[in-house]
Amino acid sequence: MTFYARLQSETEAERTYLRAAPIIGAVFEGWVTPESYLAFLTQAYHHVKHTEPLLMACGSRLPARLEWLREALGEYIEEEMGHQEWILKDIAMIGGDAEAVRHGTPAMATELMTAYAYHVIDRGNPVGFFGMVNVLEGTSIELATPAAEIIRKQLGLPRDAFTYLDTHGTLDQDHIKFFEKLMNRLEDPDDQAAVVHTARIIYRLYGDMFRGLPMPEAAVAS
Repeated sequence: MTFYARLQSETEAERTYLRAAPIIGAVFEGWVTPESYLAFLTQAYHHVKHTEPLLMACGSRLPARLEWLREALGEYIEEEMGHQEWILKDIAMIGGDAEAVRHGTPAMATELMTAYAYHVIDRGNPVGFFGMVNVLEGTSIELATPAAEIIRKQLGLPRDAFTYLDTHGTLDQDHIKFFEKLMNRLEDPDDQAAVVHTARIIYRLYGDMFRGLPMPEAAVAS
């Protein structure tokens, strides 16, 4: 079994925890409100804005033996630049206050998720950060594109209000193939363990972020 396959297998329980967030089930059943979508975008902004700094921090801490992995991070950084601004654009398109979100504070689960990622890089094994990459890109592929289509139809919003979800659903299809190749080159057991451990924790915290989003009243009553 490749390490990438083992990573998916060993984090299945945590991935299930994320998928079981009530708001995710509500969206796929057609229960969605502008408030829920705005709340999601708000939290997305507060973790996506850390993507570039986290990638850069990880690259700066990788040991010389993983120079090939540092070079790969350069590709990630180039492709992730400015994505937080897409989210603010989407927020404005649905009538939200983009500047209030920019200068606001994240929910606790969102803040803990990003803080843990910095902790792994600064105080643990920086390779563990790829556990977070696994969570965010894997979840994006599974949920982003179908969720965007459902929300768009239910709320009657223009396609321009889904820049973040639409683009990430497409981009991450290629990213995950690239990621799989990278993970399968990791041979050190400590590096592999760090990725699995981080993925487990991030799945839980990301799941808690979704659990903190407001549920549509109709879905709660049904």
